[in-house]
Amino acid sequence: MEFKLKSGKKIKLKDISVDERDELFDSIEYETNNKGEVKNVKMMYTTMTKWIRIGVDGDVTDEFLKSLKLEDKTEIFSKMQNYFLMGEAKASK
Repeated sequence: MEFKLKSGKKIKLKDISVDERDELFDSIEYETNNKGEVKNVKMMYTTMTKWIRIGVDGDVTDEFLKSLKLEDKTEIFSKMQNYFLMGEAKASK
C-alpha cells in the first residue's frame, strides 16, 4: 500500500508477516477512562517509531524519522493500524 501524507511525503508500507504484525499490535498500550474510551496511548513515541521502522518500505533511518513532524508520524501510524487490520473482520464467521 502506498499513500501520500498531508505534508506531501509519499509512504509505502511493507507486506509484513503475521508475527511482525502481532508484535506491532502488542506494543500498543491504551489508557482508558471509566467509560472504556481511549484517552491516551502509553509510550506513544517509541511505539510510533517501532511501527514506522518495521512497517514502512524504504528509508526509515534516524535522519528520515527526524524529518517527520508529529502530525506525519501520527498519520502514518493511523494508516498502518487500518492497513494491518485488513481482513481481521472476515477472519471468523
